[in-house]
Amino acid sequence: MRFIARLFLNGLAIIAASYVVPGLHITTPMAAVIAGIFLGLVNALVRPILLLLTLPLTLLTLGLFIFVVNSACFALAAYLVPGFSVDGFWSALFGAVIVSLISWVLSVLLIGPKHD
Repeated sequence: MRFIARLFLNGLAIIAASYVVPGLHITTPMAAVIAGIFLGLVNALVRPILLLLTLPLTLLTLGLFIFVVNSACFALAAYLVPGFSVDGFWSALFGAVIVSLISWVLSVLLIGPKHD
């Protein structure tokens, strides 16, 4: 249930980021929710593989290459979802950072810490 809630919070974060980052375009709120779902799935399935494949480059850049991996995942989600587009690398980079921050804050405020 928490995973589904986080996916919808990603959608809200994408809507907020589209107002802040000039290169992000959302046509409908439903496209943002679908983009949040796809972004969560890409981050859960594709991102770990990319992190493993780019580990030497990530170590060489002292972890800064993770920003490139995050922006690639963000751009992949935009490519897969009709109604959600990213203009370029910098828009994807800033969009990924803004969505991560907003999603994290919303998760802490609305979902709360995980209790096992």
